[in-house]
Amino acid sequence: MLGCLALFLWGMNLMSSSLQKFAGNGLRSFIEKMTSNTGKCLFTGFIVTVLVQSSTATTLMLVSFVNAGLMTLRSAIGVIMGANIGTTVTAWLFAVSMDGSFSLGAIAIPLVFVGFVLSSFSKKQKVKDFGAFLIGFAFLFLGLSMLKDTSYPLLSSEGVRNFLAPITDMGMSTVLFILIGAVMTFCLQSSAAATSITMLLLACGVITFPNAVAFILGENIGTTITSNLAATSTNTSSKRTARAHLVFNLFGSILVIALFQPYMRLNAHIVELFGFPNPLTADFSVLSLENATGEALAQQQLLSSSLPYSVAIVHSLFNIVTTLILVWFIPQLEKLVMKMVPAKEDSEKEKFHLVYIGKGNANLAELSITEARKEINHYSEICTKGFGYVRQAVDTCETDDFEEFRQKLVKYEEITDRIEYEIATYLNQVSQNDISEQARMQVKAYFKIIGELESRGDSGEAISRLLQRKKDHEKKFDKLMMERIHEMLDTMQHAYDVMNQNLKTPMLTDISNAYEAEDAINNMRDRLREEHLKNMEQKSYDYTAGVYYFDLIQEFETMGDFMINISQALVGLNI
Repeated sequence: MLGCLALFLWGMNLMSSSLQKFAGNGLRSFIEKMTSNTGKCLFTGFIVTVLVQSSTATTLMLVSFVNAGLMTLRSAIGVIMGANIGTTVTAWLFAVSMDGSFSLGAIAIPLVFVGFVLSSFSKKQKVKDFGAFLIGFAFLFLGLSMLKDTSYPLLSSEGVRNFLAPITDMGMSTVLFILIGAVMTFCLQSSAAATSITMLLLACGVITFPNAVAFILGENIGTTITSNLAATSTNTSSKRTARAHLVFNLFGSILVIALFQPYMRLNAHIVELFGFPNPLTADFSVLSLENATGEALAQQQLLSSSLPYSVAIVHSLFNIVTTLILVWFIPQLEKLVMKMVPAKEDSEKEKFHLVYIGKGNANLAELSITEARKEINHYSEICTKGFGYVRQAVDTCETDDFEEFRQKLVKYEEITDRIEYEIATYLNQVSQNDISEQARMQVKAYFKIIGELESRGDSGEAISRLLQRKKDHEKKFDKLMMERIHEMLDTMQHAYDVMNQNLKTPMLTDISNAYEAEDAINNMRDRLREEHLKNMEQKSYDYTAGVYYFDLIQEFETMGDFMINISQALVGLNI
């Protein structure tokens, strides 16, 4: 049974990750474009979660988007609400599979073959990713089908029933089952898996319908833990996004607990409308009958196949009702989570969005080019701050704190990519207008500059990967290496200061300061290379550590090339 559960979880993870790779930037662009109003946010969250089959995966994406400044907190809250409704589709798929009228597991093996052929023999990465998605989809439902077959004998055994009987008879059983549901979801890292287990437990008669409702409440709380843990090392906005998910599910759970009996009766009435037995009044004793025949067997099969649907209805009603209530209070919810996660001074200074371009008019050439220049200056300041994290990553590369700065460098690479795209899109709009030849030269130079700034962000991520490989191989820089690295970092910092100074200088004609900074970097690189070769010959330090050391020096020199290219592009511009 545990093996089947592992197959189910692995299939879900493979399916989700492969779909995100297959969709690539298209999925991100879809989420960004479809968040202009609350209705679109709900729809986006619903569709994306149905596709990736995991509200947790959707929420984690939202945390990363807000962390990079690609989405506002208010939009993210709307998408989370839609994602919570989208995850109920998974529960209905489980119910259909457990019903036995249609076996999703029956098509799993052929899908594995198709997925294997696509992922193994195609030369296109997109096709490979789609093949992996099919394999994940197949394993998900194969695992579920096998889980049902293997768990029924175990969960129907008298020993299991006797073990759980004292728990279900406790006066605080509702609260207890909420806690169990939350812990189980956190351990499995999947509310879908927890929901399927709840369906199995109820269908076998191990727990009662009220216990199943309590399980669902706990699972809705437990699924928020993953996103909140993922947001611990991110910025203030993404922490608020994760808290919004928690507040949403907590509100729904508290509301249901306060109206627990009416809520169960409402669900039971809806179940009866579907033509199934009322789970509150049904005789669960028939589920424990062995070798049942005739009418008893028919009742047993009807009740067993209908109970998974009652769990799906509970799950759906919880998320739909909570969304219908809170969708009108998104601004208030936003204010609440902002109070829960107060802004820190440093966090507020981290502006990962465009500051000037959104305020200009791309049809007014002179004004728009001025605004673009201001935005590029702001872009350069963000890149300079990213370089500060390079220094901190180097300083902590031998400690546990390194991971924090490695993630920051990865995040800043995503930020620089996005800002370059936004500025380039704006400049392209400007160039479509009837502008002067001088303005066209300026636009061309700005394209060059933002490309070099983005490449500098790529170098920061490359450095983080280099340091991570060094740490994985358990290699360390000795005292001399660290001294030389810091000398190069100081030289690089001066080059950054020169680059920012030149970017802020109107009608720049003399960039001798930039050439001097570039020469200083190149000369130091040459000097350190000679010293490095000598030390390698004399075996003064570990060979592999030495390779990582000089690769780092070379990456610094490459960053210097990007900076001199920026100053060269500025020469002669009269703005």
